Amino acid sequence: MPRAAFINLPLHTGHPPAYLVRRMIKLSHAMCKVIVDEHGSAELLRRLSDPLWFQAFGCVLGFDWHSSGVTTVVTGILKQSLKADIHGISIAGGKGRKATSAIHDIPVLADNFGLSTQKTESILRASRMSAKVDSAAVQDGYSLYHHVILFDERGDWAVVQQGMNPENRMARRYHWLSEGLQNFVLQPHAGIISLTRAQNVLDMTAAESQENQKTSLDLARGDTNNMRTSVYKLTSANTLDRWISQQVPDIAGYEMPRRLNWDLFRRIYDVQPKNYEELLSMPGVGAATIRALALISDLIYGTKASWSDPVKYSFAHGGKDGVPHPVARKVYDESIQYLFAAIEGAELDRQDRTNSLRKLAQFSQSMFPDKQVTNTS
Repeated sequence: MPRAAFINLPLHTGHPPAYLVRRMIKLSHAMCKVIVDEHGSAELLRRLSDPLWFQAFGCVLGFDWHSSGVTTVVTGILKQSLKADIHGISIAGGKGRKATSAIHDIPVLADNFGLSTQKTESILRASRMSAKVDSAAVQDGYSLYHHVILFDERGDWAVVQQGMNPENRMARRYHWLSEGLQNFVLQPHAGIISLTRAQNVLDMTAAESQENQKTSLDLARGDTNNMRTSVYKLTSANTLDRWISQQVPDIAGYEMPRRLNWDLFRRIYDVQPKNYEELLSMPGVGAATIRALALISDLIYGTKASWSDPVKYSFAHGGKDGVPHPVARKVYDESIQYLFAAIEGAELDRQDRTNSLRKLAQFSQSMFPDKQVTNTS
């Protein structure tokens, strides 16, 4: 049986040509309109939070199916093609500096929908916390450089953001969805797509890290001098190194941060955050703070943190044993058929429809070389 193809996300530079951008805007506008008209705006948010559907959607629009640029280009196209009065969805954020513009754009876009102050604040919090989680609570070696949040007139939202790893020159995309989200620090992702599962990833959002979260919170709310003493214990007499050597043969990634902001810990003590999510949300609390608390909780107090990569879609060398994780065919087939229906129902001329279906068929053939995909045009 032929081996299933892999979805890699290598970092690519450059810009799509103007003629392709115009076509992508037209096509995405039409396809999204069909989806919203038939199933509602919440369903489009649901689809965009599915890493595989998002990847296939980018391919249909005409972009390289395996490139990291799918994320930035597709979301950039959606910013131009989605119309609040037609699709009922607005989008804020972008790549680089545009990512931080979301906090300024959200209130304006939400006001256009007539959303309440409470719902607007909820969307703002989703934007801030999703970025904070993927930069501090999940420490996988990928630095965020792209963030967008899409939301509809009911306040439902989806986040698509991407990080880069400067060492392997690969990207990792994180998907979030408001529907079904319990909180921002307990298995919050709708999906994560990456080249591989990384080793020694601190994941403080894993269910296995819940006890560590509680201990970390207690430590942060306790006497700062006790924290200093705990850090000293771990960094002196090779205590940390000995513990690491007992846990895993590869110690990379477990090191205690060399510099900690003790003024920050004093501010945390003064605030006394109610829960781990509130602790993470505090200004200044970043990867170093979270890692230090996790290590102290684990090594001194015995409450284990998860060091397993939370990536959910790893299409190449997926497991620690190097065995790829195959794409679930049932889920895949449903996604492809959904895209077929959206293309067929879109207001497009015959050539655009034929080209889009051909692109989808090529994507399907790349994923499953042994699978026959029929062009129904």
